[in-house]
Amino acid sequence: MNSYSDSYKAAGVDVTAGYKAVELMKEHVAKTMTSGVLSGLGGFGGLFELDLSETKHPVLVAGTDGVGTKLKIAFLLDKHDTVGIDCVAMCVNDIVCSGAKPQIFLDYVAVGKNVPERVAQIVSGVAEGCVQAGCALIGGETAEMPGFYPEDEYDLAGFAVGVVDKEKILDQNTMEEGDVIVALASSGVHSNGFSLVRKVFNVEKNDLTMYSDELGMTLGEALLTPTKIYVKPVLKLMESVSVRAIAHITGGGFYENIPRCLKPGMMASIDSASLRILPIFKMIQTVGQIPMRDMYNTFNMGVGMCVIVPKDQADKAVEILTSCGETAYIIGQVKAGEGIEIK
Repeated sequence: MNSYSDSYKAAGVDVTAGYKAVELMKEHVAKTMTSGVLSGLGGFGGLFELDLSETKHPVLVAGTDGVGTKLKIAFLLDKHDTVGIDCVAMCVNDIVCSGAKPQIFLDYVAVGKNVPERVAQIVSGVAEGCVQAGCALIGGETAEMPGFYPEDEYDLAGFAVGVVDKEKILDQNTMEEGDVIVALASSGVHSNGFSLVRKVFNVEKNDLTMYSDELGMTLGEALLTPTKIYVKPVLKLMESVSVRAIAHITGGGFYENIPRCLKPGMMASIDSASLRILPIFKMIQTVGQIPMRDMYNTFNMGVGMCVIVPKDQADKAVEILTSCGETAYIIGQVKAGEGIEIK
């Protein structure tokens, strides 16, 4: 490509670095291609043909999110190939809560300085997330913004679109007293609460590469563990079980997210003794001397997603999710009331 500008480069924007980044990321993007993709990288928009042959009344479900200050951990460790998974996960896990199958994903990377190899690492994670979710990465944007971001930092956000048949949209109004809440285990902190995490561990001054017997890995590895993507197991579950509602446990923890999926007049009763709290959360709580109420109102505590099913289908739900490789178990039930109780 015969495109360059010495004047723009002198201002801090190297357009040729952008072209190199695109070339480096193409092999990663190729892994995400599905049958509906009609365009490659480089156009003004990504083209995708929807196969609606088995969908009577298609409804689009869209979700957008970023990675947040978890990126600060990636900067400190100079490891950039997993945060893209987080970005995809935060979007597609929300979409599947409606019963939708994610179809396409687009990413947005804003950098202080375009280092093509680093951008390609970021996009490799995005591509891996798309593969896990079964959706196609059909486009994106890398914006070089000198003076706005430090040269060694960036921000990462994404946007996903899925499709669900209108008749199959999950309806919380079908919920009944006695329905069971099934937990799907998280992989760690996921991508929420990192402003508090960074304060607790004083990450800018402490060594994140020290091995921890309690964690079975370094603190940095534990914190940078990517968010789990639940799309395929949940879609599989919905083929055989009457799922009432789903809650993605993100920022705000149990207290904010679980009530969002409840039928009015119903409450979630969680048995705290049943929860399999991960070691990283116990460490955060101890080091930060954080009240347990705040822990449940900030972090996922080892539960990345909750699925509410009829009582007589609960064991089957656990069996199906387990067969898909998930750690799934019952943590409570629905009863009359409002909000959530953890007892």
